[in-house]
Amino acid sequence: MNALLKISSIETLYFDRIYALFGVSLEVQEGEIFTVLGPNGAGKTTLLKTVAGLLKDQPKKGEIHFAGRRIDGWQPEAIARLGVVYVPEDRGLFKELTVEENLELGLWGRHDTGIATDMDFVHGMFPILKERARQDAETLSGGEQQMLALGRAMLRRPRLLMLDEPSLGLAPRVAKTVYEALATISRTGTTILLVEQNARLALQAAQRGAILEAGRVVLEGTSQEIQQNEDVREVYLGVGAAEAPAKGWRLYRKRRRW
Repeated sequence: MNALLKISSIETLYFDRIYALFGVSLEVQEGEIFTVLGPNGAGKTTLLKTVAGLLKDQPKKGEIHFAGRRIDGWQPEAIARLGVVYVPEDRGLFKELTVEENLELGLWGRHDTGIATDMDFVHGMFPILKERARQDAETLSGGEQQMLALGRAMLRRPRLLMLDEPSLGLAPRVAKTVYEALATISRTGTTILLVEQNARLALQAAQRGAILEAGRVVLEGTSQEIQQNEDVREVYLGVGAAEAPAKGWRLYRKRRRW
């Protein structure tokens, strides 16, 4: 596979003095699902916004290449025209508009013959959106809003779909439905860059991933390699109780090896 997205030693700052990302380098291969894991404040959302061009004058250092073209410093509209679609944590819906109207916004500027086919694909993936077409987006459940955000994003025909915490606030059953949809989307050839705190769910879906902590990549590899890492198992997957002392508590936190 070829790298669709290549991030090289980028540094993103807030207020020109606070480092949110420090020397981050990643490659996302064409057609794969790549997940970025990490705690709150690690810089995960900042990473997506930097790639999408949504942070003015960022990154301060480093380079971002998409499909062989250097895009750091580009306006977000120009990056979006290349096929980079970003779905934020709050889903970015127009909640006063109906489901149908939100989906139509995903078709804005399109005049090709594939519109009907793409709409059928979205309705096939999320039948509830067709049933709720006339319903205001703000009246949908959290899971239905996430489905609407994904459906609208797919109508943009993305080459790279970037998702920020798609399982946030969702019941396990609904989160599973959303991730099943991501697998369906991936089979269409769409590359997915996925930011998550639900490490178990993300690593089951992704082929490769990375751990981001304090603005730095501390671990990268295949999903299987990451899941087998002892520190990941204990800190992110909640595995390791068998190694706990007999009394069931520790006097110190084990030092990680990154």
